[in-house]
Amino acid sequence: ELVGSPRTAARLFKAGEIPEKKRQGARLRPFLPESIPGLDISRMELRPGGQLGGIPHTPGTREYLTCERGKIELVASGERWTLAAGDSLVFRGDQRHTYRNPDSRRSAVAVTVVCFAPVSA
Repeated sequence: ELVGSPRTAARLFKAGEIPEKKRQGARLRPFLPESIPGLDISRMELRPGGQLGGIPHTPGTREYLTCERGKIELVASGERWTLAAGDSLVFRGDQRHTYRNPDSRRSAVAVTVVCFAPVSA
């Protein structure tokens, strides 16, 4: 070890090692296997016609939603946006919001990134 090349600091996480949660009409899976303080990145799969109520986060939190497959509807502050594959939306994550798959035949997949506002002391 003293004279050899340094080993790569890497770890492979197999798909089965990353826990998945089922909530309402969705399956949620962390996008990264390790947590990053102040950041939450998840892959969300909504079943056909499925809906998921988002949890309002701390004031000042920003949320990013990118549709990967199908269509995702987001309702927040009385407004509604429909995202198709490749579309992204940025919104306030500190308000009530709901994700919905308007397609009754196919699942929809999206990635959500929540950037939590720093908590003041």
